[in-house]
Amino acid sequence: MPTVLVVEDEKDIRELLLFNLKREGFAVLEAGDGRQALELARRKKPDLVLLDIMLPDLDGLSVSKAMQKDEATSSIPIIMLTARGEEVDRVVGLELGAADYVVKPFSVRELLLRVRAVLRRGAARPEAVSLRCGDIFMDVAAHVVRLKEIPLELTFTEFRLLEDLLRNAGRARSREQLLDAVWGYNFSGYARTVDTHVRRLRAKLGEAAENVETVRGLGYRLRAEGGDI
Repeated sequence: MPTVLVVEDEKDIRELLLFNLKREGFAVLEAGDGRQALELARRKKPDLVLLDIMLPDLDGLSVSKAMQKDEATSSIPIIMLTARGEEVDRVVGLELGAADYVVKPFSVRELLLRVRAVLRRGAARPEAVSLRCGDIFMDVAAHVVRLKEIPLELTFTEFRLLEDLLRNAGRARSREQLLDAVWGYNFSGYARTVDTHVRRLRAKLGEAAENVETVRGLGYRLRAEGGDI
């Protein structure tokens, strides 16, 4: 039974989400502010966090940043909730590593579908259990990545991005394909989100970064020549 942490300061909305998640068979945790959310995420390790951006004391964007930096919580997917619908907020949320983004007012049915989609992407491990390309090794089931046997700390989204590139090593992947594979939705107009995550992934890959090649006018490709990268 997957566990969802609901972080929402408005009691009515929080209770609505808790009721519907429980009815759908999820275990639930709740937090009314950002600091409580971080404490629960670190201690309970939920499978997913529904995170409101507008929170007292510590806003949702700050909570997301803190979770991404913490090894204990960096792999937990986040769906951001906000009443603000401006494009800049969506982009910032996705660039901070959110797995999805929902604007209030939202349909509970649609939100539940998105929760299941994100959890399904995290649980789905088709074919290979482990992937290797040159010095990069990924144990998909254990959510472990090593570069020359040195562990790399990747966020949930960075892991999914590298997994897709590894599964398609040597083949060009368009930004649209990466958006669909990693985020699960075609976020039209958010190509820069892919670029941001590729940049962050390259920074963590160090000397292997140059092997994540830019394919002009299309997207990216993980170079796989002679078994080395």
